[in-house]
Amino acid sequence: MSNSSPLLEVEGVSAAWDGVPVIRSVSFSVDTGEFLVLLGPNGSGKTTLLRCLVGLERLTAGRVRFGGIDITDQPVHTRGIGLMFQESALFAHRTVYENIAYAPLLQRRPRTEVEHEVDRVVDLLRLTGFEDRRPDQLSGGERQRVALARTLAARPKLVLLDEPFASIDVEVKADLHAEFRRALSASGTAAIHVTHDREEGLFLGDRVGLLFDGELDLLAAPRSVYENPGTARAARFLGYNVLRGPNGPEAVHPADLRWQPAGVGAIAATVVVEGTRGRDRLVVLRTDDGARVEFLRGTDSAPLLPGTRGSVTWDRSVPVRA
Repeated sequence: MSNSSPLLEVEGVSAAWDGVPVIRSVSFSVDTGEFLVLLGPNGSGKTTLLRCLVGLERLTAGRVRFGGIDITDQPVHTRGIGLMFQESALFAHRTVYENIAYAPLLQRRPRTEVEHEVDRVVDLLRLTGFEDRRPDQLSGGERQRVALARTLAARPKLVLLDEPFASIDVEVKADLHAEFRRALSASGTAAIHVTHDREEGLFLGDRVGLLFDGELDLLAAPRSVYENPGTARAARFLGYNVLRGPNGPEAVHPADLRWQPAGVGAIAATVVVEGTRGRDRLVVLRTDDGARVEFLRGTDSAPLLPGTRGSVTWDRSVPVRA
């Protein structure tokens, strides 16, 4: 990441639908070449925030600066920011080559330059041999690679990625994560990637922000976000249990919980269901005060039947705010 001025500066941005606030005074910056991930549940305002940045939604407050220039009131086509939605939205009647060439042709670049640009991104995203195919002849992962190639062919300094892997099969998704990250890095293109998939977000981001109810809850390096979620809401989203400790709420990873006979542990609970998850068994509990708790135990352990009473305790946790 660059030590110079940020590429993008978002200052107190707010937006509303029919008078109802959707984005609430969000501020952050993105450096040149940085991959920033915004994580949050469905309905948290992630897509609306991207639409605000690209100019598809009107702000009710705040400013957006791009390359040091205030673009808050600029129309979409003059901002120089690429936007890629969850669905590839390729032109069905055009070939892969024609889809990728669309943006540079629209920019009225010389034909030889357009051809060079298409060749560059085809090679970058390993699409050689696909140039004459149409979108209906491609797999979901291939269509997303073409969509990114089309976006990069316009040579934006910043790309906004709206859940680009949400509809991709699991076995293809891991390869796409690597392909997108490599292609953006090779192009020197910064990105804001929004997703509700915490594993995806923590894997991809140089920094990760948590967005809840239109508010930016936390923004830091992925490891820092995961190890210090700060609030109970953030901890639950990141997969922790939030339990009552001696000094207030504590975030406890499912692997750090221990099942004890009734009356031994700190919190009494009842087994709801147990099932295998890879090398572990995932046990869902309900505490006596109604909280849902998950913990992991080895597959060589004796099964816990629904209705079994016991207690949970833990040796390691992170304090959080309610």
